[in-house]
Amino acid sequence: MNELPNNPEKPNMGGPVVPPESYVTPAPAGPGEPRVPEGTRVGGLLQKPQNVAILALAILLALQTYSTHSRFNKLREDVARTLQKDNASNAETAQAVREIQEAAKELQVKVGVLENRQTEAQSQQAALEQMYQDISKNRDEWALSEIEQVLSTASQQLQLAGNVQGALIALQNADRSLSRSDKPQFITIRRAIARDIEKLKALPSVDQPGIALRLDNVISQIDNLPLLSDEKPAEPIAPSRVNASAVAGKAAAPADRTLAQRMTETWRNWSHEMWDDIRQLIRVRTVDNPDALMLSPSESYFVRENLKLRLLNARLALLSRNEGTFRDDINSAQQQLVKYFDTKARSTQAAQALLRQVQANNVTIDVPDLSESLNAVRNYKSKP
Repeated sequence: MNELPNNPEKPNMGGPVVPPESYVTPAPAGPGEPRVPEGTRVGGLLQKPQNVAILALAILLALQTYSTHSRFNKLREDVARTLQKDNASNAETAQAVREIQEAAKELQVKVGVLENRQTEAQSQQAALEQMYQDISKNRDEWALSEIEQVLSTASQQLQLAGNVQGALIALQNADRSLSRSDKPQFITIRRAIARDIEKLKALPSVDQPGIALRLDNVISQIDNLPLLSDEKPAEPIAPSRVNASAVAGKAAAPADRTLAQRMTETWRNWSHEMWDDIRQLIRVRTVDNPDALMLSPSESYFVRENLKLRLLNARLALLSRNEGTFRDDINSAQQQLVKYFDTKARSTQAAQALLRQVQANNVTIDVPDLSESLNAVRNYKSKP
């Protein structure tokens, strides 16, 4: 830039280098001073070492300034480019930050929604758990209430009617219902029910259906039982009127019989037949109650109906386990059979045999109550 122009003149090889005249301007001569030619003045200035040093220093400073200015411009351009790059990077960073902030806001919104849903899910889960507990508790309460009702009914039937089989079935059904639940709290109830089941199984059995069936058979036969008042004479039976000796003699010699023997045999057979007919005309019987022979047809009907009513009352007493009434009715029925019916008839004897079998059975037994099982169920229900 600030390059020195080439000097067209040849330098002075024996003296100092004199700069061109264009670079040295002589100072004007003052008044009274003699005017020095310009070329001579410049040459004189260049002959001084300090002037040359100053000039060299000035040139160096100029070069330094130019170099510094060039470096400064280059540095400024570099700084400008760097700033431009930094600005672009900052813009990109700002854009990325804005995007990240927007994404963070969206994430916060989503997180808030998820938290709300989680809160709702937790509340719903808590509500479902509470509902399940309530349902489970109510189901257990309903099951225990049903079991209590069944046991109470079975206990009443056991005490009033002696229905041992019904009470045993009720206890077994209650134990089966409790066995389907896996709760250990029901073990106490099941133990009580098991003890009551063992008590009922240890009781002697009463064949009430068999006894009632025998009574029904007797009741169904009453209309066909013969009364003393309507007894008819039996049909005569033709006896064997030929003795063994006569049969043997006839078989041995049928042609040797004489007329007298044949007449004698005929007379004997005829007399026997006549005697049998006469015996059928008159029958002698011993009757303890003569009034039984004087019953009219209407009175006979009421006698049969009264006997049926006695046996029906005995059947009701059997079902209600009233042993005293049961035995009184059976005794009364047997007395009526002996008093008004023909005890020599096979049907009457069969009815009396059935009544004796019925009377030999025990009607009542000491049945236990189901208080242990009921108390176990009620104690469990009373717990909070």
